[in-house]
Amino acid sequence: MGAMEDTHPSTSHPNEAPVMPPTPRTYGAVNWLGLWTLYQREVGRFLKVWMQTLFAPVVTTILFMTVFKLAFGDRGELRGDFEGLDYNDFLAPGLVVMSVLQNAFQNSSSSLTISKVQGSQVDFLMPPLSSLELTIGFIFGAVTRGLMVGLISAIAIHFSGLANLTVVNLWPILWFGLMAAIFLAALGAMGGIWADKFDHLAAVTNFVIVPLTFLSGTFYDIKVLVQPFQSAALFDPIFYLIDGFRYGFLGAANSDIALGMIVTGAAALLASTGVWWMLKSGYKLKA
Repeated sequence: MGAMEDTHPSTSHPNEAPVMPPTPRTYGAVNWLGLWTLYQREVGRFLKVWMQTLFAPVVTTILFMTVFKLAFGDRGELRGDFEGLDYNDFLAPGLVVMSVLQNAFQNSSSSLTISKVQGSQVDFLMPPLSSLELTIGFIFGAVTRGLMVGLISAIAIHFSGLANLTVVNLWPILWFGLMAAIFLAALGAMGGIWADKFDHLAAVTNFVIVPLTFLSGTFYDIKVLVQPFQSAALFDPIFYLIDGFRYGFLGAANSDIALGMIVTGAAALLASTGVWWMLKSGYKLKA
């Protein structure tokens, strides 16, 4: 009996090219697509609820200015480095920086805390993003919110007539405004990674951020403080942020501006490095 013929049709098609699997996406030294996506995610978070994240802080800043203006009117007297200047013009830049600080902190801290509480941190840990790219994405998403709130607050204060925010030196405004946003965004990210629940984050806000902000010359010239509190204020980086930013509008400051640039730049760099280390080590994020 002869060999049986193969009655099954051949599945090979010699004239057709073989189907190749899709080529994996490759990235260069920086995953720009992933970084941009993370940044858009962070910005989109606060833009979706802009009434709460942008409008409400501006209203709070305007209310602060209004209350102080009604309380002191034109009777506020400034001495020392700010002698002869209007108190409301002195106060306004401090309030603008305070709004930048608080909102930059809130954005990064709430984003990371919510991710941990909901267990959704895998959304940014699994994609091909390095620790540095995650650090940049979270920090600059918060920086965007802080600077937007600060800019809107400054415009509202100036055009409402509550104070005269005339620019004397632009570069200190840009430098210290940016450093303020980066520094507090980084602190917020560190707080968000460390906190296990919102109570922990509230403790950081109430016992660290708020005292450092209110006791750093936002509402007063630090030279009115008695020792050792006056000297202690010089170790607060937020003091240099407010003092340098105020210099851009008034042309006067309590401290040396060059020293303030060094201190604030170093503080922003150290805080950002802390975020990078926590993300790289997986501190409280990875099992």
